[in-house]
Amino acid sequence: QRQLKESGGGSVQAGGSLKLSCTVSGDTASELCVAWFRQCPGKAREGVAAMSPVGTYYAENVEGRFTISQDNAKNTVYLEMNDLKIEDTAMYYCGADRAGCWGWRSRGWFHNWGQGTQVTVSS
Repeated sequence: QRQLKESGGGSVQAGGSLKLSCTVSGDTASELCVAWFRQCPGKAREGVAAMSPVGTYYAENVEGRFTISQDNAKNTVYLEMNDLKIEDTAMYYCGADRAGCWGWRSRGWFHNWGQGTQVTVSS
């Protein structure tokens, strides 16, 4: 059974950086679409970035600041976040699916989620 576990969240000042990890067990990360989403209290979960065997994808509001990457040996997908802004504050989740990334912006596209890791950006 595929399981996901996020880590790496924390508190940082605006302009700082964090690197989140999504470790996959029970499946091979490099064969999946793995995406990062974030959610603020009272708001919908929104897609931030995704990667599949054929490409990487970013939301417009993070492109150029966030980078998604993968370490096949560790079966882990990373989200490196630079130049963080207060509005990046959220709980970050990773999701995974074998059906490719063409629907990655939709929360309903993914059937496996981790428990989340909190990112807090302060001024």
